[in-house]
Order: sequence, then C-alpha cells, then structure tokens
Amino acid sequence: MILKYYPYTLQLKEVFTLSSNSRSTTPIVLTEIEHDGITGYGEASLPPYLGETQESVIKFLSKINLNQFKDPFDLDEILNYVDAIDEDNNAAKASIDIALHDLTGKMKNISCREMFNLKEGKSKLTSFTIGIDSINNIKRKVENASEFKILKVKLGRGDDKEIISAIRETTNVPISIDVNQGWRDTNYAYEFTDWLTDKNILFIEQPFPVDWFDETAQLKERILIPIIADEAVKTNKDINNVKDYYSGINIKLMKSGGLREAYKMMIIAKQLGLKILLGCMTETSCGISAASQLSSPADWLDLDGALLINNDIFEGTKIVNGEVVVSNLPGIGVNKI
Repeated sequence: MILKYYPYTLQLKEVFTLSSNSRSTTPIVLTEIEHDGITGYGEASLPPYLGETQESVIKFLSKINLNQFKDPFDLDEILNYVDAIDEDNNAAKASIDIALHDLTGKMKNISCREMFNLKEGKSKLTSFTIGIDSINNIKRKVENASEFKILKVKLGRGDDKEIISAIRETTNVPISIDVNQGWRDTNYAYEFTDWLTDKNILFIEQPFPVDWFDETAQLKERILIPIIADEAVKTNKDINNVKDYYSGINIKLMKSGGLREAYKMMIIAKQLGLKILLGCMTETSCGISAASQLSSPADWLDLDGALLINNDIFEGTKIVNGEVVVSNLPGIGVNKI
C-alpha cells in the first residue's frame, strides 16, 4: 500500500461568512492510499480547538509505513498500528481510517454502510449552521438557508436572546443550539433555558465548560431540552465520563479518529440510552460522505460542512432540500473531481 498526503486550504463561501471577523479559509490535509491500482481517499480537518495543524498532521503521517501490511483488509491490525504511533492526533488518524475504509469498500465494491452492516434507512435532515455574527447578518444567513428544515445556532456571546428572537422573526423551523462551552453562569443558563421553552429547540450542545459536570447535571434535571456533549467527548473512552451528565453525544470522525471508532461509539451510546448527534467540521465531501455512511443509527445529523466551501474537490453525498442523500458509490461514496 502506498500512502500519499498533501495540505489543502478550503475557501469558505462569503454568503455564509458575512462577518468581517469570520475566517475565510480552513486548512486540511488530504490523504490517498493506493493498492492494486485502486485509490482510497481520506481527509483531516483541523479546527483550532482540536490542537492539530497541517504541520502536525503531516509529521504524524510521515511516521506511517503501510508497506509492512500486505492485506488492506487487515483493518484492525493496521489501524491499531496507526493508533499506537502517538497519542491524540485524532484528525490525522481519521484521514488514514477514512482512506482505508474507502479503499477496501472499493475493492469489495460495497459501501462502508454495508461494511458496518447498517441498514440504508430513509434520508434524514441535516441542520445548517448559523455562526455568531451581527443580528442583521444572522438574519441574512437564515434567509440564505431557507431550504433547510433545521438550523444549528451558535450562542454564548451574551446576546443569545437577541439571536434567537431574530431567527424566530425569520423562520419557525426547529433549532439546535451550540454554546461551545460559552455559558459560565448557571443562573443565566437557568433563566435562558426557561425562556427557550416555547422556541422549538431540539437540543443544546455543550452549554458549560467540559469540567462543569455537576452544573451540567443540574441543568439537565431542570429542563426538557436534551443536552448533548461535544467537546467533552472525543472517543469511546470518554463516554463513561459523560453518560450521567448529558442526554447524548456528538460524534465526529475528526474527534474520534475515523469510522471504526465512531461506529464503536454509536454502539456504546445506544447501549447506554444516549442520543446520537452525528456531526462534522468544515470538510470536503470526502469527510462528509464518510460520516454519512454511519447516518442510519443517528438521532440527528449535522453534516453541512462541505456546503460552506467553494473549492470542494470531491463529489459524493449530497444535501437536497435539507436532506442528506447518501451516495451509492462503493467505499465512502466519493469521486475526485
């Protein structure tokens, strides 16, 4: 097997990054694994909070020697080897995991969904993310996202009521809220979530800092809205730490290290009665298509990452009228443009 990797920079669509403070680019690293004339594609998306950079990913990938493995279908052996090279580096590991699953799926001519023995299921809605911005820009973003039946709204800056009120002046679609650990006052959280009662809120993601377990548990007991762990859970090892404090977990390939670990997390979450949000970073259709292969067990999807960019170099899973239409191509379901 031959591993190739190279940095790439995603250009964000201006219509969704109206604020002058918004980042206009996102760095990623793309991977390819070739075997017997077939190529599997992967990707590492690098949001700052994960602590990975293009440089750190490339450094990690440079340590990998896949030539020692003769059979790509020895997935567990190969991925255990990759995982043991260094701790963390989960996005880098995800890029290998995704490319290997794509490669072996193509070699078998089956989708990754079939590899995990998941039912096809019906197409599901994805949320579309409305980032923190001025009230006028938020209204414009909501208008531009009119095809979506669920909105994900970033809060935690201090003008949360104004943002939700502005959105409700524009649309009545269900809203999921992502606070990104932004609430640091429990009385504020209690008062605001009481106010949210009649605002058609699906769930609240990571309202408090990840180490505020008791505060999260108390809020969970007070409200009917589910509370979902995001930054507080990366891999299956974290689930036991959060299971008593949250209603569910946000699983992302870049946090978990890829499809294998994300699927394991889904199984554990289901056994514990936790809700599953299948999420993403800003990614190409490579990462989004890979994640979509695991969509059937999820309660909610947040797979809008590829819609935010101008320079996608893959075609795969599509979003049509707010629905995730999973590609029928083998592997993760992508073609390189």
